[in-house]
Amino acid sequence: MTLPTTAEHAYGLDEALPPIDWSVAPKGTRTYRFEAPSGSLAAWDLGDPANERVVMVPGITGSKEDFALLAPILADEGYFVQSYDLPGQYESADAGPAGDDGWSYELFVKDMVAFIEAGTTPVHLLGFSFAGIVAQLVAVQRPELVRTLTLLATPPLTGQVFRGIRTVGWLTRLPFFTKHNFGGVMIWNVRTNFSKVTPERLKFANARLDHTRRESVDGIVGLMMTTPNLYQELRDSAIPKLVVAGEHDLWRAKLYRRFAKRIGASVAVYATGHSPCETTPHQLALDMVQLFRTSEKLSAR
Repeated sequence: MTLPTTAEHAYGLDEALPPIDWSVAPKGTRTYRFEAPSGSLAAWDLGDPANERVVMVPGITGSKEDFALLAPILADEGYFVQSYDLPGQYESADAGPAGDDGWSYELFVKDMVAFIEAGTTPVHLLGFSFAGIVAQLVAVQRPELVRTLTLLATPPLTGQVFRGIRTVGWLTRLPFFTKHNFGGVMIWNVRTNFSKVTPERLKFANARLDHTRRESVDGIVGLMMTTPNLYQELRDSAIPKLVVAGEHDLWRAKLYRRFAKRIGASVAVYATGHSPCETTPHQLALDMVQLFRTSEKLSAR
């Protein structure tokens, strides 16, 4: 898959995307297990290991397969692309603590740092949704490990981030809003295809959810209700940053633009929903590679 040359070219390629079997890894992908602090994590990589590394981490109820369209574009452009399933999720379901009370940002940060340190550093780091919060923590705590930071559909608020979601955000202020109840809402969203994904995507998402541990979903939702404020630390960081969102994401585009301004990041908003890596991979790849080249220019000075 070739990197598009212009935004218009990228848009056209995304509009013409054919259906795929999301359960099948891209051609040339190597699958393996990574022994992380939280346990054994399912991982895969694509491309030449001698090239610059791109580490992409999925969010809640997600998996490495979320990047099945994006990864080949970046690999063909000359990057070594890696991803892994979060503990408790899909093929990493056995990793992580038992129950829903042992989940912490420290656990996810330790896993991400260990994965990055297992190869050449620094890396181009992408965090999708919840993993974007973890990626911010890694960028602040271990900046020498991060060459660029892409925050993909990452909650653009701090504290209890669900208060800002469209239409029903106000409900999250009511007493019945708990991590378990909202975890159930997220699972219901997948099961009922509330977000209107393709039949191929829905089949995979439901099969994946059959393996994901419910307590990990509840635990991550609980963490997203206490999202740290890293605005100043990120703004002071020299790491080039990109905030990416869809016009129809859970949070409004204006919140993402404000978030990007607060942390000193560039911003890209596409005509899609919460998962640009699945629906607009060419547009995302083009903007990511432009970010990567910005970092190359800075390091060459």
